[in-house]
Formats: sequence, structure tokens, C-alpha cells
Amino acid sequence: MLNLANGLTILRILMAPIISILLVYRFWKLALAIFLLAGITDALDGFFARSRAERTELGMILDPLADKLLLFGAFVTLVYLHQIPRWLFIIVVSRDLILIGGFLVLYIATGKSTVSVSQMGKLTTGLQLATVLGTMLAHVTGGVAPYLAPLIYITAAVTIFSGLEYVLRGARSFSG
Repeated sequence: MLNLANGLTILRILMAPIISILLVYRFWKLALAIFLLAGITDALDGFFARSRAERTELGMILDPLADKLLLFGAFVTLVYLHQIPRWLFIIVVSRDLILIGGFLVLYIATGKSTVSVSQMGKLTTGLQLATVLGTMLAHVTGGVAPYLAPLIYITAAVTIFSGLEYVLRGARSFSG
């Protein structure tokens, strides 16, 4: 069902390739503005879904997909532009592929179709978004550039720990 919240989520999905195109052509300010707008739509779609009691199955699928597409597109582009290290991209993508594979195995084996997001998972997403945002801000203002290297290492470490946490949770689901 298409409601306001799902419409905002679809808009966020459409913003992902636009941000990448703007980054490739070095329109840093405009890419940053649209990235921030995507963040606002993410907050608004959740608000509208809850406040209007319009949570839908479609929204529960599209919302995390929109987040992943936005992050994946930005990470791919920033790696292509040599703005973030390839090894961080490999860690981020590997974690997500392992989680998707684990979810599919768990679903096939147990029929369980939902996995709750952990606090570490939320922190991981937040740090990944902060890394993308910080990289863009460094080009626009320059003021955050000294903090990027530590942020990249923290993001990598938390991404790894989050992936391990989900793997352990998945293993417990099989045994319990």
C-alpha cells in the first residue's frame, strides 16, 4: 500500500543514484544537500508511519532497503573517487552480504522471517552515515577533515563487531 511514509521512502531510494551522480561530477554541496534531505525523509517516513498508524509490510521492506541503497551508492562512489579506503567498503559490504546470507539460511531452515535490529546494528548504520557525511562535509567546509581517519577506523571496528554479533545471534536461533 502506498501511503505518505512509503512515498517518502521511495523518494529516498530515488535520491541514492542522484547523490552518486553528483559526487562523480564533484558537485559536493548539492550532493551533501540531497544526502541531508534523504536523512530528513528517513526521519519523516518513520514519524508518519507511527503517528498515522500506517506501518505496512511494504514499508518494513523498503525502509531498510532505502538505507542500504543510499549507503551502498555513496560508499561505492566515494571509493571510486578515492575519498574513503577500499578496505572499509569491503568490510561494510561483506558484513551486509554475510547478514543477508545468514538471514536467508535462517529463513529457509526455520521459517523465521523477521530479525530485530540490534543497538550495535543501529550504531553501525549511524557511523557509516557519519563517515559518508563527514567525507562530504570535508569537501564542502574542510573543518571535519582531521576527524575522518579516526571515524573511518571506528566505523570499521563497529561494523565488524556488529557483524559478529548478528552471526552469534543467528547461531543461537539455530540452536534455540
